[in-house]
Amino acid sequence: MSASIMSGKELAAEIRAETADRAAKLAAAGTQPKLAVVVATADESSAWYVRSIARAAEKVGIVCDIVDLGADASADAIRTTLAELSADERTHGIILQTPLPGGAALEDLASAISPDKDVDGANPLSLGRLAAGLTAFAPATAEAVVAILDHHKVDLHGRHAVVVGRSTVVGKPAAHLLLDRHATVTICHSRTRDLAAVTAQGDVLVAAVGRAGLITGEHVKPGAVVVDVGTNPTDSGDLVGDVDASSALERAAAITPVPGGVGPVTTALLLRHTVQAATR
Repeated sequence: MSASIMSGKELAAEIRAETADRAAKLAAAGTQPKLAVVVATADESSAWYVRSIARAAEKVGIVCDIVDLGADASADAIRTTLAELSADERTHGIILQTPLPGGAALEDLASAISPDKDVDGANPLSLGRLAAGLTAFAPATAEAVVAILDHHKVDLHGRHAVVVGRSTVVGKPAAHLLLDRHATVTICHSRTRDLAAVTAQGDVLVAAVGRAGLITGEHVKPGAVVVDVGTNPTDSGDLVGDVDASSALERAAAITPVPGGVGPVTTALLLRHTVQAATR
């Protein structure tokens, strides 16, 4: 079996073009879309990601304000900054970048982000609204999973989707989004017994655990569609996914690449969310 590659680059370009058009119309009407990225870390990979968001935002006409509080920022300082940005009428989208300093937890601080500006779905209220089927910004990475499947015309109705990972950033929200598309969803995690026996039942397999190469060919049902959310740096500076692509390719019908799959779509969706927030 020769698996097809489900790139996210074409979809990301389409989303960026649509977003740029909407941003230009907003600016012409007197509203300049603005995204604030709050940073409290010296982590270089995080800094690279923030710079990439800023560059992408500029290209589509969104002002991106990087609010660097320093790696020693206190939880109170971060919370105060998020509250001030939430109250600032000129700021439409807010992202709290991780990792955070010791003593600062994302699940605690994200509640200070207004749900109306929570463009990466970090506030627990956003996740709760998502689970209840109400209007909310979904975490962009989780939304990117479904967006890629849609773009490549993968029918989810009545299919069995298996999600490996239960984080509030990807695993849980992705499961809710797949349920909304009428898939039957199983969530696996580090305590799942005989993981391969469960994942091999999935018509669609989503790997979102952050462990390089955890998912191998034995985990994949023949003919399954595999979405690899993992972005794990190697010693050589490359990125690899949670899926061992060489063995998975022998069984899967289609698979997303790393890099070039979920990542570009995630960034594009963050920008779309910002323009949507500005429109509201």
